[in-house]
Amino acid sequence: MLKGRVVVDRDFAIGDLDRRLFGSFVEHLGRCVYGGIYEPGHPTADEQGFRQDVLDLTRELGVTIMRYPGGNFVSGYNWQDGVGPKEDRPVKLDLAWFTTETNQFGTNEFIDWCRKAEIEPMMAVNLGTAGPDEARNLVEYCNHPGGTYWSDLRRSHGYEEPHAINFWCLGNEMDGPWQICEKTAQEYGRVAKEAAKVMRWTSEGLTLTACGSSSREMSTYGEWEYSVLDEVFDHVDFISLHQYFLNNENETDRFFTHIDNLDCFITEVVAIADAVAAKRRSDKKIMLSLDEWNVWYKARSGTDMKQENWPEAPSLLEEVYNFEDALVVGGALITMINHADRLKTGCLAQLVNVIGPIMTETGGPAWRQTIFHPFAQAANLAKGRVLRLISDTPTFSAGEFDKAPLLLSSAIHNPETGQLTILALNRSPTEEMEFAMHMRGFPDMVILEAFELHHADLKATNTKDNPDEVAPSQHESCKLAEELTATLKPLSWNVFVLKDAN
Repeated sequence: MLKGRVVVDRDFAIGDLDRRLFGSFVEHLGRCVYGGIYEPGHPTADEQGFRQDVLDLTRELGVTIMRYPGGNFVSGYNWQDGVGPKEDRPVKLDLAWFTTETNQFGTNEFIDWCRKAEIEPMMAVNLGTAGPDEARNLVEYCNHPGGTYWSDLRRSHGYEEPHAINFWCLGNEMDGPWQICEKTAQEYGRVAKEAAKVMRWTSEGLTLTACGSSSREMSTYGEWEYSVLDEVFDHVDFISLHQYFLNNENETDRFFTHIDNLDCFITEVVAIADAVAAKRRSDKKIMLSLDEWNVWYKARSGTDMKQENWPEAPSLLEEVYNFEDALVVGGALITMINHADRLKTGCLAQLVNVIGPIMTETGGPAWRQTIFHPFAQAANLAKGRVLRLISDTPTFSAGEFDKAPLLLSSAIHNPETGQLTILALNRSPTEEMEFAMHMRGFPDMVILEAFELHHADLKATNTKDNPDEVAPSQHESCKLAEELTATLKPLSWNVFVLKDAN
């Protein structure tokens, strides 16, 4: 049996875990909005057309912040099309996804939905076909109390009080040739800087994110981050990262190294941001926002991306996740949590139907995909300070990595409740692992809960007819004496929740 041992000390922390790390993403793409969160006439729909079954699952998922309205969609979006009386809203062609956009769901509906879901809104502005003027007008519409053209327009639409949106994204993936009005780093840096300036002048106290690379594999990666931050450094708080985990033709070991790739990505962007700060002799720390991430490979074909005849809300990018995908999502969450000092925001893309943890049938039920479970457990149980771990683990070799750890783990301590949450992933495909955690500074702990996510079939999925095929179960082997010990099954996600007995 493999052995993995971890030492954790109550006094040695990486940083506070920002609750925004457990965010998600809603874009006008496929059935994410129409048929996903919004479906008037559905048996569970409320008076605004919001599906209550999706709202219930969203709350259960533990999502804390929601990015909207894109994504590629935002780079061609006129926000004014989606406000005001619905009968007056224009129907337009969406060039991002080659579909017809009815604009029956827009800014105000999104804010109403966020309020009902008890989620903070994260709003993106169009820096593709639009620019700083449109961005500051949207901020004025959303955040100014009244007495001006745009704020009074909001009030005339039935929203007397400001939406008070704090978190804003300056465009989306502007380095991508697929993006509407793609820009060079210099072009984007300039427009992002000017947008940031007028947005802040319009509404004080905003949190702003600049676009980083669309992926670590972009040819301009690294140079893009440095050039953009060199321009916008004094005007933004975050730089974004996007990372999708692609399957490697059933090479399970290689597939799991996407987690290690993400770890490198985060470390490298932190280094670039700090290099820009060093050039200025500044102690300012640019934080990171992983505002698009997920497993995405089965539904990536060109025919699935570009539609003919401009359909309304077609079924696009509806990834059916399996148990293996859930393990990768769990490992990614551990990696993200272990970078809590600089990674402060994350958005699992997307929330529903479109590469989402929630799947629906139009007019029918909603259910949890396999990836729902590790996200929900981390979001709901991991709260507080992320502790620094010293790990002794066996390794494996795959892809770019010669010594990737078979054991991935994190520990999060909540000083207010005395709760210690431990997440552990055994990446060995064949061997059980004897897991032991020595906990310094935690003398009187008891096991509150223990779960494992395991299935004999890596390709097992959850479906409408069998929605709980892959789901967490009680962990039977964990014990707590001088150390926390447990047997981790091969390829398993494990959660242990301890509490101060006093």
